[in-house]
Amino acid sequence: MRTIRTKKEREAFLGKLRKRSKGVSTEISRSTEKILSSVRSRGDSALKSLTKRFDGHGSIRLTPLKVASMARRADPAMVSALRRAAKRIKRFHARQIDRSWYMTEPGIRLGQIVRPLERVGVYVPGGKAAYPSTVLMNVIPAQVAGVREIALAVPTPGGKADPNVMAAIELMGVTEVYCIGGAQAIGAFAYGTKSISKVDKIVGPGNIYVATAKRMVFGEVDIDMIAGPSEILIIADSSADPAFIAADLLSQAEHDELASPVLVTDSKELAEQVNVELDKQINKLPKSKIARASLRKYGAAILVRDMAEAAEVSNAIAPEHLEVMTSKPKAMLPMLRNAGAIFLGPWTPEPLGDYAAGPNHTLPTGATARWASPLGVYDFLKRTSVLEFTRKGFASLADTVELIAREEGLDAHARSIVIRLSK
Repeated sequence: MRTIRTKKEREAFLGKLRKRSKGVSTEISRSTEKILSSVRSRGDSALKSLTKRFDGHGSIRLTPLKVASMARRADPAMVSALRRAAKRIKRFHARQIDRSWYMTEPGIRLGQIVRPLERVGVYVPGGKAAYPSTVLMNVIPAQVAGVREIALAVPTPGGKADPNVMAAIELMGVTEVYCIGGAQAIGAFAYGTKSISKVDKIVGPGNIYVATAKRMVFGEVDIDMIAGPSEILIIADSSADPAFIAADLLSQAEHDELASPVLVTDSKELAEQVNVELDKQINKLPKSKIARASLRKYGAAILVRDMAEAAEVSNAIAPEHLEVMTSKPKAMLPMLRNAGAIFLGPWTPEPLGDYAAGPNHTLPTGATARWASPLGVYDFLKRTSVLEFTRKGFASLADTVELIAREEGLDAHARSIVIRLSK
């Protein structure tokens, strides 16, 4: 992993990070658009032919009995772990519930009604990667919000499904499950077919075709976010354990060659020790080839003067995952403005957040943590304003509204007020 010492080197590296996941090839865009168009025009017929082409079968739906049958092959210890994680995730997300409210003044009542979305589509990867934790992290906040209908799509290549994913689906009580994947699943959720009703929002990660499809259907339905490559940034001083840092950097580097593992430190000695540890640990990984590519292309140890400058670097990168391994990690919290999730201290490694701590692991990437938030209950709620005026309340604001309307050149707006004043 390279060491970055100068501001010029740092700026060049940050520019490289920003560019790594921007844009989609013309070929992928055209293929995705073609798939979406086919699903929109041909519905189930397109879904069956595309699923046959990509997954080797022409089925659309998995019945609860089929899900239960597949789930029976799951590792009992894994099922127990999922159940424990689900309990913690639900408890955390229950704190995010927003409620309707009203405020009153003489003759005026104003408020906001908070309601859950009616129907949500959850996409769960099921091809090269199978993540039962994705089921928990996307379904639980929707359930806590009170979403009435949750449909789930998971590809089943060759008609086979990961038993642990099926166990997670059964644990969540989701009964509307479709064995379709890719852009075609996103299209089915966005446009609806004879077999699959249109949803209000699509959530969940997927490959480049899934991400591209989600971007294309946004506006037809809502989406959670466009997830980019995984990121971890670790702020550390000389008190940190280099073995811990190396292990945590590799925990994200193994995801993808585009993943970004970054150390920011004021200790040159620590940076050197971390590099030694990386060399030791990487050889033990089954995905060492991917991790090496990630470290080589997008990994770095950035040297800074002090922890204040470390916070500046972190805020500029706005990482998905931010670990703080310093002698006083909580003291840095007020300085850290941009991050998807912040992990404080040496005993809070990022994988805790991935699986069982409680907060959601669906986090903003690609510097979008400057404005975006983790997936949560609030993503499955909508708010409606409510206004109620009596004659007295109307009279108290009429002159103000009429004046502003006339100044903006909207005479019909003003007349709506004047005609009532005349009564």
